[in-house]
Amino acid sequence: MKIFKYFFLFCIFLSLTSCFDIIDKISMKAHGSGEYTVILNASKSKTRLQSISKMETINGKKVPKKSEIESKVNQASNVFKSVAGISNVKTSLDFDNFIIKLSCNFKKIENINSGLEQLKAKNIIGKTVPTQLYKQNVAEKTFIRNKIESYKNDYDKLSKADKEVFSDATYTSILQFENVIKSQTNNSYTVSPNKKAIKLNGNILDFILRKKQIQNTISLN
Repeated sequence: MKIFKYFFLFCIFLSLTSCFDIIDKISMKAHGSGEYTVILNASKSKTRLQSISKMETINGKKVPKKSEIESKVNQASNVFKSVAGISNVKTSLDFDNFIIKLSCNFKKIENINSGLEQLKAKNIIGKTVPTQLYKQNVAEKTFIRNKIESYKNDYDKLSKADKEVFSDATYTSILQFENVIKSQTNNSYTVSPNKKAIKLNGNILDFILRKKQIQNTISLN
């Protein structure tokens, strides 16, 4: 399942339940700095996960212990703290509701790309996980969500049980700006009434197979 791990490195629950939400949020300042937050929320499956957490294995897969999850979270936090331009790294784990959160501040959005590259280099996320996700040109007032490749061939090779992991999983991306949004190239993103934020959401499988496109170029006033 490594091929399908989202850049939020702690998707340990992907092999345990199909009902979870991945949310990422970026708040951008006009000069290019901002705040990044990513959340893995499996609270919809907490009853099932509470039962699974008491087991050693399920469907032939080892069930991770709380200590192992905490260790992964700490490793990721330490990696992000070591990246130039990233500060104020915070993590939280709610084992009652099965919610994991990581947040940080960045000097420029490309710092997040660097952090993800470091996670990949240290084998905290899979080698095929896309990491060059964002780009910004402050002078031209543009923000870019880069294109990600399709993983259809890899998905087709999965077992039926593994494919079911993605049946009810969702992904939501929220981008907030200080400036007003002038235009965008992907109208799948919904623009807020004040035109300072956009949101994209859908089934995570649609993004993995690129039935729904994630790339977007946002022009700001």
